[in-house]
Amino acid sequence: MAVTQEAEEPMMEEGAQSVALAVRNTSQVENAVRLKGGAEATPLTDFSAVENGHVQVMVADEPTIAEKVAMENYDVPAHVLAFVPPDGGCRAWLVMFASFLCNGIIFGTINSSGLIYDILVEKLKEAGDPNAAFKTSMMTSLAIGSTFLLSVLAGVLTDNLGIRLTTFIGGAIATAGMFISSFFSDKVEILMITYGLMFGGGASLAYTPSLVILGHYFQRWMGIVNGFVTAGSSIFTIALPFILPHVLNIGLQTTFQVLAGLNAFLMLAALVFKPLMPILPQTRPKYDNTCKGHCKSFWSRIINFDIWKNKRYVIWTLAIPSALFGYFVPYVHLVKYVKYSLGDDVNSQLLVQCMGITSGLGRIFFGLIADRPWVNRIFLQQMSFFCIGTLTMLLTAANAMPFFIVIALGMGLFDGCFISLLGPIAFDIVGPVGASQAIGCLLAMCSIPLTCGPAIAGALYDQLQSYLIPFLCAGIPPIIGSFILFSISCIKQPPKGAPGSPVRDSTEKQNNAAAVEEPKETQTLMAEEMQSQV
Repeated sequence: MAVTQEAEEPMMEEGAQSVALAVRNTSQVENAVRLKGGAEATPLTDFSAVENGHVQVMVADEPTIAEKVAMENYDVPAHVLAFVPPDGGCRAWLVMFASFLCNGIIFGTINSSGLIYDILVEKLKEAGDPNAAFKTSMMTSLAIGSTFLLSVLAGVLTDNLGIRLTTFIGGAIATAGMFISSFFSDKVEILMITYGLMFGGGASLAYTPSLVILGHYFQRWMGIVNGFVTAGSSIFTIALPFILPHVLNIGLQTTFQVLAGLNAFLMLAALVFKPLMPILPQTRPKYDNTCKGHCKSFWSRIINFDIWKNKRYVIWTLAIPSALFGYFVPYVHLVKYVKYSLGDDVNSQLLVQCMGITSGLGRIFFGLIADRPWVNRIFLQQMSFFCIGTLTMLLTAANAMPFFIVIALGMGLFDGCFISLLGPIAFDIVGPVGASQAIGCLLAMCSIPLTCGPAIAGALYDQLQSYLIPFLCAGIPPIIGSFILFSISCIKQPPKGAPGSPVRDSTEKQNNAAAVEEPKETQTLMAEEMQSQV
């Protein structure tokens, strides 16, 4: 019989949850079980699990159980904790929908900023501002850059404050930024702070936890769920440009107020994000009782440095930003390039819509494929980068609108593949405990190439007055990034199904662990055992 126990006191807190359970003498527990239940205990295994938010401790052999990890006031057995998400249920699907709204609202607002950009530029030009375009583009660039760059802070806050509180704070800041912007709709310098930094920073704090929470509720369907969630940005990006022009006709001040109301849904979504996964107890290194030692101890409690000891993660975080130097170039310059190649009469905006539609479909399609236990998610991401780079280069050979449409459809499809796998691969490589800061650090590193890539392509065009070299150069980084990912396979892969393995076990259970029911008699027994220890 496996001895299990639900702790009487809350075992998981928001964010930095702690496991408040100790088993001090295995033989005592075994004897008590035999005396009380009359059943003979089965061979014990060194394993602990959490299912649907409940910690289940399966007692280990005596030599192993003696190893303990001190955590605050508790002696926690040094078992391997494995979390088994519910993979369904009303709350799980509600969490998925709330995360879908977060992604849609954040990136729908950012991707629709071009409509606000046009209105602001016209207003500033009428006021005689010679730097109208530069100031307005700086406002939108700050929003995009801070959304990704502050993801490091979002990951740290998620681990220390909790998913729910971090998301709520982010939603509140983003909403406040939009609402304050409505009072300064003609002051672009103030909008750089309210729209650029406040909205962008708040969006960052809400976006990272919205991806992390999915690992608390899904494992078997992690790919398709991430695909559906990230497809929210595509759906909102397609829908908002049809709605916002009608609101802009009323006034820019009203538009900011409507967007503030839309971003307020981020705070409602935060209320749904109830974390299930406990943070594993880990040994903390001892430092000298000096100022330097105290500083090291402080930062070790806040920042998860262990993810940077994972060579597979380090390679992944180097490959992705390297590939993104050319990734965003077609999204910025494709419309102008098509007009440059085919003339101004061509409906070049159609290509952006094509990429948006197939990107949403690709996220769901490849998410479904990524859930197959025999599929290597990293290989899928490699394939997507290689195809994006190749298609970017092929843009230089296109000489008719049908060719541009086919290439745009393909780029959108593989873009969806890349985006939908960011969260699942992070969980695969570093495991559930390090996923929040792993995702945050990756997104922060991605902010640099996403910002610099299109600017470099624009500078090349200004010098050469041709898009041939810029698009050929833009296709190289994604291909290089796909080859860098090959080096991950050179590092010894953890056992199939273990954290860090890109291929899940066919049982669909993390760490090859199946769920174990908690008998009521053992709950009572362990409660008595804990009372005796006190």
